[in-house]
Amino acid sequence: MQLLSGLLGVLFFVGCQSQDTLKPDAKLPKWINECSGMTTLDGQILWVIEDGGNKDVLYGVDRNGKLQKEFKVSNAKNKDWEGLTKDSLGNVYIGDFGNNKSSRTDLLIYKLPNPLLEKGDKIPAEKIHFKYPDQKEFPPPFSNRRFDAEGFFHFGDRLYIITKNQSDPFDGIAHVYSIPDSAGTYTAKKELQFATCEKRKKCRVTDAALSPDGNRLVLLGYGTLWVFEDFREKKFGNGPTQMLDVGASTQLEAVCFVNNTLLYLADERMMNSGGYLYEFPLPQKSKPKPKENRKPSDP
Repeated sequence: MQLLSGLLGVLFFVGCQSQDTLKPDAKLPKWINECSGMTTLDGQILWVIEDGGNKDVLYGVDRNGKLQKEFKVSNAKNKDWEGLTKDSLGNVYIGDFGNNKSSRTDLLIYKLPNPLLEKGDKIPAEKIHFKYPDQKEFPPPFSNRRFDAEGFFHFGDRLYIITKNQSDPFDGIAHVYSIPDSAGTYTAKKELQFATCEKRKKCRVTDAALSPDGNRLVLLGYGTLWVFEDFREKKFGNGPTQMLDVGASTQLEAVCFVNNTLLYLADERMMNSGGYLYEFPLPQKSKPKPKENRKPSDP
């Protein structure tokens, strides 16, 4: 699949639409402190992971935050698990590509079978190793620390990884790479880059999710959502059509669609805040403004 081959440096501007303050719908189990990725296969069980330093475990919780299933992931090590997604066949993918200093040379994604069909308390994992084609230094200078990632999604037969910009000075550019969805070792394909916004806190991508019908892609930041409409037809197009302020300042690190219009978000637990699930109805597709009708000028 060709996805905007050769299109680099796509810059855009979208007004940030403010939403009501995000309200918790459920509390995650108390031992899940650092939820870093989330997906669902049936709209009922939310599969979640934690980031680096935590257990090599895939948790299944219901939409009330109650633990329903727990799998030890075999043949895997949680160096820095930062993303979780699924494909149409029910496979689940764990992104072990957290890379704050852009210094890792062992980036990989774990491919798991459908956890709804697994018995017992262990689930096997295949390994998809990859490297970025344009990284030459480990780590690069601060101005080029662009090889951290926390969000990815599956489309067609490929996985699309969106980087979390850690550069200093911060320029708001996110990069998109893709790799095959089968076990192996790959050099990622650089698809495009685009501008998010200029504030470091709110403008770094922390997760991604594609709707079940493939038509809406959302990227998550700390309190921000970017929405790409008509993804199946237009892919990334000229950038997102909506930028939404979800009304939260917590460390939001996980998002998934439970149906084509409803999102679930989750944040990390820090001090006396976070550690919650949030329900977020996605606003309807924004409509282009009608063209102004002008009367012909009098002669």
